[in-house]
Amino acid sequence: MGTRDVKIVVIYPRPHDEEAFEKVYKDEHIPLAEAKLKGMTRLVATKVLNSPQGKVTAYRIAEVHFSSMDELKRCLQSEGGQEVVAHAVKISTGGPPLLLVCEEESFVYW
Repeated sequence: MGTRDVKIVVIYPRPHDEEAFEKVYKDEHIPLAEAKLKGMTRLVATKVLNSPQGKVTAYRIAEVHFSSMDELKRCLQSEGGQEVVAHAVKISTGGPPLLLVCEEESFVYW
């Protein structure tokens, strides 16, 4: 049996200027998320390098983990949570990011 978790997944489309996006993402957005997302237990920031299916529109994927759905909902409804979401939309120059509320089941094989 695996472990269960809840998370917000943010999928950013490829930005018009990748270098500019990376600077803002690392220098502004990640620190903002760390400061404002109360109840967050883990943040995973993934950069999409390529795909065996060819070119994909996804550029970055952020996973923001919480200990419960109640914690996740409280965070999203908070002023800080809304500020972080608004900033994510603002910096996403390739189009609006896709935000998903997810339940995850993890299995570890080592």
